[in-house]
Amino acid sequence: MPRVPFEELPDHGRLWVFPASRDLADEEAQAFLGAVDDFLATWSAHGAPLRSGRKLLERRFLLVGVDVDAEAPSGCSIDALVNRLRALGAEHGVTLIDHAPVWFRTPEGAVRSASRKDFREMAERGSVGPSALVFDTSLASVGQERAGGLERPAVQTWHGRTFFAAHAVRATRG
Repeated sequence: MPRVPFEELPDHGRLWVFPASRDLADEEAQAFLGAVDDFLATWSAHGAPLRSGRKLLERRFLLVGVDVDAEAPSGCSIDALVNRLRALGAEHGVTLIDHAPVWFRTPEGAVRSASRKDFREMAERGSVGPSALVFDTSLASVGQERAGGLERPAVQTWHGRTFFAAHAVRATRG
């Protein structure tokens, strides 16, 4: 069986982060993850099984990783994953493929999203600052997530360069 626990994937494994447009309820998350597991159990690239794993963080972020040493995913296999997740999202009334919003944690600890335009306006008003915790859904390796790369202060991510340019420059200078 090519599906493995996410923890067994190597740090250099390929990673995709799929942010859900809302929190998944516990029962819903279990059904959703069961369907993802079923897909991963048969996921292949040009007929070769992909050694892959998944995990769900914050009831909102689905992480799918692949051990590229065992078999590298192909464009067609990645398309199959995206298409399956799009269909699963439709079944559960949630969007999983939209990476346009900015995902961030409120001071109260809730995970929220805002359009980039709205997040920029929030930054300009000062309702979010460079230390705001954001979720970087552009991570590309399992090791980046393990190193704490998914949730970081905005100033340490592309969000800092985009929304807090002056702060990002100061942060890189030390």
